[in-house]
Amino acid sequence: MRRMSFLFSFLQVISFTILAQVPSPPSVNNNFQKLTSYTELSNYIELLGKQPGLLKVEIIGHSVKGRNLYALKFSSSVFGQDTSKIKVLIFAQQHGNEQSGKEGALLLARELLKPENRYLFNNIDFVLVPQLNPDGSEVNKRRNANGADLNRNHLILTEPETIALHRLFDRFLFEATMDVHEYSPFGGEWRKYGYRKNSDENIGTNTNLDVADGIRKLQDNDYLPFIFNYLHDRNFSSFTYCPGGPPEIDYIRHSTFDINDGRQSFGIQGTFSFIQEGMNGRDDSIENLQRRAEGQMTGMRGLLEYVYTNKVKVKTLVSGERKKLASSASGQEISIQSVHAANGQSLKIPLFSYFSQKDSLVTVKDYRPVVKSVSAVREPLGYLIPKDCAELLDWALRQSFVEIPLKRISDKKFIQYNITFIDSADFEGEKVVDPRYTINIRKGLPTDTGFIFIPTSQLKGKMLVLALEPKSMLGLATYEKYAHLLQAGKPYPVLRVEKK
Repeated sequence: MRRMSFLFSFLQVISFTILAQVPSPPSVNNNFQKLTSYTELSNYIELLGKQPGLLKVEIIGHSVKGRNLYALKFSSSVFGQDTSKIKVLIFAQQHGNEQSGKEGALLLARELLKPENRYLFNNIDFVLVPQLNPDGSEVNKRRNANGADLNRNHLILTEPETIALHRLFDRFLFEATMDVHEYSPFGGEWRKYGYRKNSDENIGTNTNLDVADGIRKLQDNDYLPFIFNYLHDRNFSSFTYCPGGPPEIDYIRHSTFDINDGRQSFGIQGTFSFIQEGMNGRDDSIENLQRRAEGQMTGMRGLLEYVYTNKVKVKTLVSGERKKLASSASGQEISIQSVHAANGQSLKIPLFSYFSQKDSLVTVKDYRPVVKSVSAVREPLGYLIPKDCAELLDWALRQSFVEIPLKRISDKKFIQYNITFIDSADFEGEKVVDPRYTINIRKGLPTDTGFIFIPTSQLKGKMLVLALEPKSMLGLATYEKYAHLLQAGKPYPVLRVEKK
């Protein structure tokens, strides 16, 4: 028995020794003097996949040019089967010229395979997608090989990279997600102003009003203080993600409330979802790469630490909000047009002074931290999409909406929007369509039953409303591919199905 016990202990030591010798990422081997290429990334992920224990590597799709999109799945059991665990998804480098997220993700993968970090997976099943835009990364360009901004493609889902990511999400329904980016503070207007932003990491929460209030409150009141302290304790500066400015030239806001980005597209589905923005290099993507990558890794690790400690709180909140989304009885108000508004507060924002070459605190007077609704509709039972509108049918298929047979709504009331005039509205400095219409109300199914019915009582129900309401400033009709849906003097092809 003593020999068997000794042998078991010896094998444990050997196993942990092997695990402790996790190979270093390419950036470390290159002393952070060059960016990790797609080939190096692929080879490194293949090497990590051979490590015993926690990690399984999956190819979730391919880029426009056929490059693999890798998902690193960390679990101490069969991924997704232990329902007591919380599922977390972090994805990086949607923008190909934002390199530190990818490098930080590879640093994180190495750290998570070390024996001292295995405890995280007692509570967490974790997926890391280190590079969503390999084609853009290879040429250090923002967009993918189709010229699309992937972080404005999560509603319309026209690109293979975002489609692959949402297929992954739909499969596991992660409770917490993070989208990792970089911000550039080095613009000409800021230099003229004499200051620039200087935080290592900026953290953004969900700002869309239709994301569950409970989720937004937990993010703002609990997670942000935690992550700011977590980063500070590890010698990284941080701040709330506040685009806009420079102060007194342009207003400062709390990011976008668009649901077509990686954070809000999951947040609108009742997810504890964030964006993390590390500071870009001044002249190229190599400058200060080690600190940038380590800051990104630390922020990602911080999310894992938070959900590890607060697993029950986050899971309970997300589960409750998702049950509400699936309820057919909510009928709540959905904000379809909003603005960034002031609330009388000023903002002290940490900036770097070009004059003194020191960090400074600057007071922002035109600060608009509030998203205010200016137009809302009551959530309907669902929408009828005409079968002869191929673009809409294809979109509904890509989004994996649940359909219901038409016979279940034969006694309901239907609304037809008739577009009379198409005006415009301001959306964060850009013009979007803002139609005027009259409505026809009728009972009973249309004589032409060439429709499919998509109900709002599903996880993506709020997304459905924001996408299909004709006056929604976040709707499909605001994109060129779907602009034909709104034509003055013609009926809007999608019918609204009322609850009563």
